[in-house]
Amino acid sequence: MREFSLPALYEVPADGNLTDIVRRNAAQHPDVAVIGRKVDGTWQDVTAKAFLADVRATAKGLIAAGVRPGDRVGLMSRTRYEWTLLDFAIWSAGAVTVPVYETSSPEQIQWILGDSGAVACVVELDAHAAAVESVRDRLPGLAHVWQIDKGGVEELHRTGAEVPDATVDERSAVAKADDPATIVYTSGTTGRPKGCVLTHRSFFAECGNVVERLKPLFRTGECSVLLFLPVAHVFGRLVEVAALMAPIKLGHAPDIKHLTDELAAFRPTLILGVPRVFEKVYNSARARAQADGKGKIFDKAADTAIAYSRALDTPSGPSFGLRIKYKVFDKLVFSKLRAVLGGRGEYAISGGAPLGERLGHFFRGIGFTVLEGYGLTESCAATAFNPWDRQKIGTVGQPLPGSVVRIADDGEVLLHGEHLFKEYWNNEGATQEALADGWFHTGDIGTLDEDGYLRITGRKKEIIVTAGGKNVAPAVIEDRIRAHALVAECMVVGDGRPFVGALVTVDDEFLGRWASEHGKPADSTAASLRDDPDLLAAIQSAVDDGNAAVSKAESVRKFRVLASQFTEESGHLTPSLKLKRNVVAKDYADEIEAIYRG
Repeated sequence: MREFSLPALYEVPADGNLTDIVRRNAAQHPDVAVIGRKVDGTWQDVTAKAFLADVRATAKGLIAAGVRPGDRVGLMSRTRYEWTLLDFAIWSAGAVTVPVYETSSPEQIQWILGDSGAVACVVELDAHAAAVESVRDRLPGLAHVWQIDKGGVEELHRTGAEVPDATVDERSAVAKADDPATIVYTSGTTGRPKGCVLTHRSFFAECGNVVERLKPLFRTGECSVLLFLPVAHVFGRLVEVAALMAPIKLGHAPDIKHLTDELAAFRPTLILGVPRVFEKVYNSARARAQADGKGKIFDKAADTAIAYSRALDTPSGPSFGLRIKYKVFDKLVFSKLRAVLGGRGEYAISGGAPLGERLGHFFRGIGFTVLEGYGLTESCAATAFNPWDRQKIGTVGQPLPGSVVRIADDGEVLLHGEHLFKEYWNNEGATQEALADGWFHTGDIGTLDEDGYLRITGRKKEIIVTAGGKNVAPAVIEDRIRAHALVAECMVVGDGRPFVGALVTVDDEFLGRWASEHGKPADSTAASLRDDPDLLAAIQSAVDDGNAAVSKAESVRKFRVLASQFTEESGHLTPSLKLKRNVVAKDYADEIEAIYRG
């Protein structure tokens, strides 16, 4: 099948914007807890009425500080209540939110705030404030910086105390559906991140249709979701907006290291995460079982869960014997795993990278169904996802209702729909290329089955997506590492892996000089020195320089020095000396595996 679409389940309001959500909730569900806020270690409910009041007070401060309709305001923070508060306050001031990853380097911060023309920025921690301050002299338009942990929100409340409610109401009504809501900077193959402009329409079309299609997962007053993804990422933003659109209770967890404790305390009914989270749950449970001498029992239970899930997709369903085994392991193992996930949840939504069929069947088998989806920043997160009642494990599901997925002649996945981005900020050329012929060209390769379920089978573009869902543009760090005299070529790896690694080749011409300067044999080669501590230290300095240009999540954690260079003759370089990444990945598969071993 070449094209598939589903009718829209939600109609985008033509003259509305996302601030309508908080006002509607306060009017229709004033006493319903729409947010769970952790205060001094205890979860406290924030009602729809109270949240609107907090949003208004914060928006007044922004207005009083001089933020005007259409202005861009940076937001650099971990996932916490204030992120969502400030997002809606910025919109209520008529402005546009510009997320900045809290792990971003000063160089990235300067580019994002400078390119977007941000007039103000809210940061969370001292480290964030210092990073912004280090480049502030290169940001002449940045008039204000507020810090959450230094009372920034309270300062905004004091600043705006004299601003009347009517002023906020006027500002809230300025933006229409097709006006920008946010500019999300996403990795690009040419180095500089591109500012992806998502409109209020984009979020309404995306979140409204997700909530309607997955209605049993979004029951007001009953369901809840714990957000632990970065809200600077569009997937985290989907969680935020969809939860408030429903509305269901939204909680924030800034530190994934304590996720198990947070899940146990908050007890969400729905989890949205990336494959790495679900891999960690599985691997941690298996490791604990092995440490307790119950590894064989766990493995048998896992095999049973997978077999049970696979049998659910057959006409006859699980056999009598399989159902008996399942009941036994449900008491011994599965119930404990569900408890680790909070004890109340039955569903999760996974995106950002492939989950894998085995893990998908395992979780459905233990009674916690992970619905896999697929999307990009340009599609405002999910452009396809598995419906709760018609899941096909191994696929990323059917198109978002109201949108179209088309497979081009070369296999590229093309998209059309109201949820798509409007443009790349200040980059008309890239916009025209991405939206050629009225379709968004994803750069991914895929297929559609007879029921319209999409499978992603490869990637045309070179963006790497780690197991944690982080998009990494190789060119940025590769160029910096390659600038070192000892380095001939560098190829970043990490697609579907837990962290970013690199294969590095040594420049033969420079190696002789370096060897003589460091007391190495005159006939030294890359093969003879690839494990030499001095050489590794020199390469590490090149890697450190490359890492300085990117965020921690994008930085190279491990590398391997190869015994020979990439050349056109070896088949690893094109005539224009570009890396043939697929060939290198295939020929050096063992070296790549060594990076992630142990």
